[in-house]
Parts: sequence; structure tokens; C-alpha cells
Amino acid sequence: MIKINKTPDFSKGLLPAIIQDYYSKNVLMLGYMNEEAFQLTLKEEVVTFFSRSKSRLWKKGETSGNFLNAVSVDVDCDADAILIKAVPVGPACHKGTDTCFGEFKNISTDLGFLEKTIQDRKNNPSDASYTNSLLQKGINKVAQKVGEEAVELVIEAKDDNDDLFLNEGADLMYHYLVLLAAKGFELNDVIDVLREREKK
Repeated sequence: MIKINKTPDFSKGLLPAIIQDYYSKNVLMLGYMNEEAFQLTLKEEVVTFFSRSKSRLWKKGETSGNFLNAVSVDVDCDADAILIKAVPVGPACHKGTDTCFGEFKNISTDLGFLEKTIQDRKNNPSDASYTNSLLQKGINKVAQKVGEEAVELVIEAKDDNDDLFLNEGADLMYHYLVLLAAKGFELNDVIDVLREREKK
């Protein structure tokens, strides 16, 4: 079950629930929850709302298959608004757009898009996937590839070919993220370590 920072106060009725993409950090949609919808979301780790128009619980994606897999839940300071970070399965909006604020695509501006792809390859093995074939070879092989790419980046850093330098940097970053996934971690876990160091 997903942990929460505090219990929401449903004494005044339905509470707004903001859904944010776990990777891209973009806001996907806004829905409403009663206590039953909230508890079901925590238990099943799939976002469930209370539909005001249908007057019933509504699991997002129940007809379309475009579920919102909940990763984390935070309740605001007054306990009357909920923020859920989720991984969307398909478009978040019933009109087919990535978000219910359809003016933009839900594209990550950080490395979340790559982490999402790597995790998908890990969870859904495919013989055609380089990522999957690398993961299947085990930690030693993945770690070896990180070492090889690091050496190649260092070599290119000493030359003047910016294109080769940037490409080797991309290769190193990709293989490092694969190593993190193989070890069961995410880039955010590394960022947490760096933030803790900043406090010292």
C-alpha cells in the first residue's frame, strides 16, 4: 500500500485530487475523491475517483484501459487537497489527449522519459529490445558496459569533436540508468543522496 504524509479530511465532502505524471511532472488532470475512492487508490495503486456526474466510484481507465498507476500520494497542509503522482497508461483525457489541459503533450523535460522506457523493457521483455537483452545478461555485464562507456566519454572529452563527445555522454547516461534499473533503483534515489549531501 502507498504511504501518505497525512490523512485527508473528508468531513466537508469530496476533495480535489490533482494527478501529476510521476516522470514528466506535468499535471495530467483533476478529479474528486471521497474517502472510499481514496482508500481504494491506496490499496490497489490505481487512481479511483468519485464521479460527480455518475454519483459513483470511477476507476480512471475502467472502460478505455487508460489507467493511472499511482506511485505516491501527498495531502496538502490543510488536509483538503490531494496530490497523486502516477504513471499513465495511455492518454489521461477521455478526449484522447495526453492531459485534460490538452494544449500540450505530456513530454518529460528530464530523464524520466528514458527511465520509463527502460522500466517498461524490464517489465515487458522483448527479444528485439537491446535494453532487455542487456538486462538479461546480468549485473556484471551492465556494469561492464557503464565502465566501457565512461572510458569512451573520457577519450572524447580530450578531443575537439563535440558531436562525438555528446553522443558518448548520452551512451553513458543511458547505460547508467539501465544499471540503476537492474539494481532496483531510480535516478531520484541518487538525487536524494545528493540533496542530503547538500545539507551537510
